[in-house]
Amino acid sequence: MIALRNWAATACLAVAIACPRATREPEPTSDGTRSYFMGFSVIPPKPDIKVALQSMDIWTKRADAAIMHLDVPWAMLLSGASPEGALRKDGVDLEHYYRSRHLKLIVTIDVTNGLARESEAPALVAVHRSITEPAVQRLYRNYVRVLVETLHPDYLGLAAETNLVRAAASGSVYSAVVRMTNDAAADVRRLRSAAALPLYVSVQVETAWGKLGEQRPYVGIDQDLRDFPFLNLLGLSSYPYLGGFKTPAQIPLDYYARLRGSRALPVMVVEGGWQSESVGGVFKSSREMQADYIARQGQLLEEAKAIGVFQLSFTDLDLRGFPKPVPGILVLFDALGLVDVNLKPKPALNTWDKIFARRLLR
Repeated sequence: MIALRNWAATACLAVAIACPRATREPEPTSDGTRSYFMGFSVIPPKPDIKVALQSMDIWTKRADAAIMHLDVPWAMLLSGASPEGALRKDGVDLEHYYRSRHLKLIVTIDVTNGLARESEAPALVAVHRSITEPAVQRLYRNYVRVLVETLHPDYLGLAAETNLVRAAASGSVYSAVVRMTNDAAADVRRLRSAAALPLYVSVQVETAWGKLGEQRPYVGIDQDLRDFPFLNLLGLSSYPYLGGFKTPAQIPLDYYARLRGSRALPVMVVEGGWQSESVGGVFKSSREMQADYIARQGQLLEEAKAIGVFQLSFTDLDLRGFPKPVPGILVLFDALGLVDVNLKPKPALNTWDKIFARRLLR
């Protein structure tokens, strides 16, 4: 439902490498194992360097991996800037920081509007351009190639929430997503084998289950698998509180596993979560319910034999500190963090830590 851009990355990159590691990390236990690596993204509660660094210092101690959700830098590319220049501004130092913490790096590239899937990226709309144009698609393909050579991701997603894009956007936009990602995948495969760099697109789980908007029967993802045949990994995006589930216990145990079915396709949750606060007229929640969700998600991940999970927002979002105008939809996602805007732990962080302390089966 949402793919927040690493809008804070540029602010913290230059000093991130020197960020101290003073907070004690969770102690490993022998209480079980897990099949999936765990991680977060750089998004802090507000665009403040000090807070961003404090947040990263906390969450990198309780993660095996980090994820970058990157919008294509359309404005820079259309102005003639090189992909190399765009990535130096918004990625290289952060990649170095994550590697210094011995974290796997996963990158999802978002080619449409992560806050409004019926629309194209705001930077394209602003200049009356579109991904339906072959020239714009070439910019994306060049960006992908340079990203692979520059950031060296361990896993790469070429588009986000494709089934929701198909449901919400025009047919021409969805067709463009299919074309440009398949072309980019062919480019990547000339650089890296499937074993060296698994490729994915993400699908929106609630959409696949017919749970978003008007309730429908289970839809599945067969068309996504046909349209994106390069997949050797399935990315999942899931916000079940927006899909009508009143409590985490209501989420079916096969919520992730059913999407994959009998296919030999690894599964990774690349974004998602459960709000810790209610939003009037939309859903009810609490901090305790959020902690229950983290525990329930662990069961869903094991059932699907998932290889990874990302809680995209480690902190809550302080919308008062966001650049104006603030998109109204963000109120549905501002309390996803496992800590609050002051980096104070919520009960869900303790649940996460207990799962993270299990031995990772590599």
